[in-house]
Amino acid sequence: MTVQLRYRAAVRKGGEMADAALFIGWGSPVRGREAKALEVFGESVAYWSGLEADGSVESVQTFILEPHGGDLAGFTLLSGDVEKLQTVRQSEEFQRILIRAGLIVENLGLVNATTGDALATAMGSFGEEVAALT
Repeated sequence: MTVQLRYRAAVRKGGEMADAALFIGWGSPVRGREAKALEVFGESVAYWSGLEADGSVESVQTFILEPHGGDLAGFTLLSGDVEKLQTVRQSEEFQRILIRAGLIVENLGLVNATTGDALATAMGSFGEEVAALT
């Protein structure tokens, strides 16, 4: 319980946070499809920005990584309420964009993530289990 309370206090210092996120990661464009990759990337950024504007997600952050020898070239983090994110994830437009992206980039991936108060709860549970097992 102590770990959970300490972590929750640290999280709240910066104000209220979303409790969930969708991590969308991608690798290099398929060779010969670079122009289409730029086109679909532009469509995706416009779509994600629209989700933030209409309140479907709380925030959108997109990152391009410098070359590092790994498979991940960039990612977008959509943060918000877990139920709203699930609605977005199941929408036809979101699925259409994922299909298009999957055809022109390598290693496309989508992962649910926990943050904010939900992260504090998860870390508290982890701390309790560590204490119980040690």
